[in-house]
Amino acid sequence: MSVGEICSREVIVVTGAAGIGEAARLMRQHHVGDLVVVEEHEGGRRPVGIVTDRDLVVEVLAQEVAPAGLTVADIMSRELVTAREDDDLLDTLAEMRAAGVRRVPVVDAGGLLLGILTVDDLLDLLAEGMVELVRLVTREQRRERHERP
Repeated sequence: MSVGEICSREVIVVTGAAGIGEAARLMRQHHVGDLVVVEEHEGGRRPVGIVTDRDLVVEVLAQEVAPAGLTVADIMSRELVTAREDDDLLDTLAEMRAAGVRRVPVVDAGGLLLGILTVDDLLDLLAEGMVELVRLVTREQRRERHERP
C-alpha cells in the first residue's frame, strides 16, 4: 500500500512569519495538532517545517516565553521528514519510527505539498483491518455452526 492511498489531502498550513497566536488559533479552528509550515514556490507550497501543539507547550508555555513576539519560524521543527505519495507505507512507517515523528508531509516529485500522513491515519487503517478480521472470524463461526450443528 502506498502513502498516497491513506494520507489526508486536506493540510492546514501556515507561513513561518505567522505569529504563535495565529498558529494556535488555526489548530483550534481546524481541530488539528500540527500545521505544516510552507513557502510559496512556483505555483505550489513547499514544506519547510512543521509546528505542533507540543511545540507550543514545550517551547513557549513551559519556558514562560511571551508569545507576542514569537513567530512560527522561531519554534518550528526544521528537520522535516517527508514522504512521496508513491512511497511504500511500511517503509514510511519505519522512517517515521526511526526519526521519532508522528506526522510527515507528503510531497510530489518536485517537493511540493500534496498531503500529510499521521499516526492517526495509520491507526484508522489498523482499526479498519481489525474490524474486517473480526467480521471474518464471526462469519466463519456462523458458517460452521450452520453447516455443523
